[in-house]
Amino acid sequence: MTKMPGAKAISLDRVVSAVEKVQERLLRACRALDQGGIPYAVAGGNAVAAWVSTVDEAAVRNTRNVDLMIQRGDLSSVRRALEDAGFVYRHVAGLDVFLENDQASVRDAVHLVFASELVRESEFAPNPGMEVSIDTGEFKVISLASLVQIKLTAFRDKDRTHLRDMIEVGLVDETWLTRLPPALASRLRSILNNPNG
Repeated sequence: MTKMPGAKAISLDRVVSAVEKVQERLLRACRALDQGGIPYAVAGGNAVAAWVSTVDEAAVRNTRNVDLMIQRGDLSSVRRALEDAGFVYRHVAGLDVFLENDQASVRDAVHLVFASELVRESEFAPNPGMEVSIDTGEFKVISLASLVQIKLTAFRDKDRTHLRDMIEVGLVDETWLTRLPPALASRLRSILNNPNG
């Protein structure tokens, strides 16, 4: 078997370990914020996975990032809570992230997303507010409507993939077109018309 330089042998244990590490990071961060009474909602790929799992566990896609939506005014409280839980704060390339430790990669981090703020100047709409999140018992997750809005607004390749995942299991369909601003409805229409990309 050919192996790439610097690569380790293929191992299912390492694959499982990678998934478990993301789950542990998410739960550790959420517990710290819950204990501090700080509002938050899991967003990004983990939110997509959580929603997709409500319909079909076999359709869940693993993700490496932990994205947490918070209110900008809570940043100092969030930082204190996550640092007390052992995370290391960094501001990297315009992002607020919390690493597992001093040697950890930004890939292995908790990324903050700010409610009611534009992520990029060119985007159609700011992130939704924190008004609606669902308490799963283990963590709080962003509402499906807010998640779809974020994914349609960002509309990067991974966002389009996440939207396809939600469409595939029936969480999102043509009935959503009338609920969205025209620019976002047009983006959803383009995916509904061409679900295979």
